[in-house]
Amino acid sequence: MRLSVATNFDPLLIEGIKDYPVTELFGKLREDFVGGGRAPYQLARVSRQALARHVRQAREAGIGFNYLLNASCLGNLEITREGQRAIDRLLGWVNDIGVESVTVATPLLLKTIKSRYPHLKVRISVFGGVDRVRKAQMWEELGADCIVLDSILVNRELATLASIRKAVRCDLELLVNNNCLAGCALSPAHMNALAHAGQSRHKNKGFFLDWCFLKCTEMKLRDPVNYIRSEWIRPEDLPVYEELGYDLFKIAERDIPTEVMLRRVKAYAERRYDGNLLDLIQAYGFKGVSRDHRYYRHGLLWLLRYLIRPGLVNPLRMLPLKRLAELRGMTQPVAGEAPVYIDNRALDGFIERFRREGCLGADCEECRWCHEFAAKAVRINAASRAEALAAYEELFASMHDGSMWRYFRSGKKSRTAKG
Repeated sequence: MRLSVATNFDPLLIEGIKDYPVTELFGKLREDFVGGGRAPYQLARVSRQALARHVRQAREAGIGFNYLLNASCLGNLEITREGQRAIDRLLGWVNDIGVESVTVATPLLLKTIKSRYPHLKVRISVFGGVDRVRKAQMWEELGADCIVLDSILVNRELATLASIRKAVRCDLELLVNNNCLAGCALSPAHMNALAHAGQSRHKNKGFFLDWCFLKCTEMKLRDPVNYIRSEWIRPEDLPVYEELGYDLFKIAERDIPTEVMLRRVKAYAERRYDGNLLDLIQAYGFKGVSRDHRYYRHGLLWLLRYLIRPGLVNPLRMLPLKRLAELRGMTQPVAGEAPVYIDNRALDGFIERFRREGCLGADCEECRWCHEFAAKAVRINAASRAEALAAYEELFASMHDGSMWRYFRSGKKSRTAKG
C-alpha cells in the first residue's frame, strides 16, 4: 500500500504520518497562475517560503511532495506570451524548491513540463476524466507517469478498473475519500468553476459562490441515498481494489485540522474504521476539534477578500449562506451527536454488488442497492435537516431569480407586485 495525502502545511502532520505507508504529500499555494481544484477560501494560507520549508521537512521524513497544477481550464492564456512567461516562472519555482512531481489536467501542460523539466514526474489529475482504457492509453502515450482515475465515473466500475490496469504500464492512483455524487452531471461545470476560482489573474480575486457544492450537499440532505450513491471507497474495501492491481490511494482533504487528517490516514492504513463514515469523507462537520482551532479562525481581511464583496454581490443576500455554514458545521466543530451519521459498520457487504456489476447503464430506482444500505446506515436529525433545507431554499431562490446580485427590486418585479 502507498498513500498520497493532502497537506495543511502543519509540521505536526508530517510527524504524525511518517510511520504510515505515506509516500507523498500534495498541495499548492492558495492562488497561482494555473489554479487547481479548490477555491482559495478552502485552502491554508501559506507563503512560498513556508511551502518550500514544508517540502524540505517532508523530504527529510522520506516523503515526497506533489505540487498541484490541476486546473481543468486556463482560459487559453497558456497559449499567449504572457501566459507562457507566467507558467515558466511558476514551474521554475516548483522545480527549485525540490518538488518531485506535479499533477496536471491539461495535455499541453503535460507536454510543456516534460519538455522543459523532464526529471519532474507528471501525474494526471482526476479532472483528466480517465474512465476507460483508451483515455488511459492516450495520457500514457503523451508521457504521463501516473494517472488518477476519475473517481466519480469509475470507482465502482470494477471490471473497467481491471481492464485499465492491464492496458497501461504507468502508475495508477485511486481517490478514495471524496464524496461527490457518482456519475454527477454537475462535475464538468464544477471543476471549471473551481479552476478559475484559484487563478491569481482572475478578476474575481478569490471571490467564489460555489453553486455546485451547495446543490450537491442539499441533494444529500434531502435524499439520504445520495450519501451512499457516491464515489468513496471504504477502508475495509481497499483489498478488493488491491486484488485488481491498485496499491496507490489518494486521501483528501486539504487544510482540514491535523487530528482529522491523521484519523483518515490511520483508518485507510489499517483498512478499518468504526464510526461515522463522514469523519473520513466530508470536508466539514468535524468532531473532537477545538473551537479555537486555526481552521475556524478567519479574520476580517479573509471575510473582505472571500465573502463580503459589495461590488460583486449584495452582502445582505449572503446571510443565508452564513446561516447555512453554521448549520452544516463549517464554522465551528460539531457538539454532541452529529446531525448526519453514516454507520460505517452497517455498510459491511456494500461492495459485493459492485464485484458482480457496475452502475453504468443501471437505473438506481430499479436497482435500489444504495437505497437499502442508506436505510440501514444513514441517520439524520430531523430538526437540523429542516432548518438547513430552509436555508438552502432561500439561498437558491436569491441566486436563481437574480436578487443575490441586486440592491433594489427590479422595475419588472415592482410592476408585477402592484398587479
